[in-house]
Amino acid sequence: MGAVFTEGLNTGEYLVSEANGNLSRDTITLAQSAAPYSAGQVLAYVAASDHYVAYDEAAQGDAAVAAAINFARVNASAGDVRATAHTNYAEINKAALAWAPGVTSAGMAAAFSSLRQHGIKAR
Repeated sequence: MGAVFTEGLNTGEYLVSEANGNLSRDTITLAQSAAPYSAGQVLAYVAASDHYVAYDEAAQGDAAVAAAINFARVNASAGDVRATAHTNYAEINKAALAWAPGVTSAGMAAAFSSLRQHGIKAR
């Protein structure tokens, strides 16, 4: 039997539609992370550091509040990295999002609610 390959999420694969120009996307700073940030990774904004991190429903404070979607795969293992994310006014495919390990269906529902407050609507 041949080898089986699993393709990860592609850049912007989660996107259904966005506003004209650059209204939906921002350049953000992703915090250093041992694991790479996937395309479609649900992110939280940590105001104290002005950085984005992977959304974590079990975290305390800002990291438990979804605020953006990472556009492309990013390796931040060596330090903080600038990246592009959808931070508002976008329609996304919820089946094409990447979640940190351990995020439950209740956590996903909470994230979708938080994203909706930013104008990001999951379908």
